[in-house]
Amino acid sequence: MSRSEVLSLYRRVLRIARSWKAQSALPQDTDTERKYIAQEARTLFRQNQQITDPESIQRCIEECEARIEIGLHYRNPYPRPMYLPPMGLATQKGRKLRAQQRLRKQAKPVYLQSHDDT
Repeated sequence: MSRSEVLSLYRRVLRIARSWKAQSALPQDTDTERKYIAQEARTLFRQNQQITDPESIQRCIEECEARIEIGLHYRNPYPRPMYLPPMGLATQKGRKLRAQQRLRKQAKPVYLQSHDDT
């Protein structure tokens, strides 16, 4: 079930990449964005091909579907950034850095789960 679902999702992403038109309508932007979509799909699917846990697979599928929907809606293939100040989340008394890191990880949207904090 999940293998066919993942392969179907991969084919869908590659079809979107082939038919993608950049919002600016410039040919070089369209080519750049098409290449980005295909390369990002290859990278993330290969990175996650060794996952066997059904929950992890489902999270990856949900992330991919969310990124597809957001990309199609905003006509922007790049992941939307997450704006949180470094120490901007409330913590309990006395807990600083580790609590902030845990809260930032919990606050990360589903469509950015595969991206590291930079």
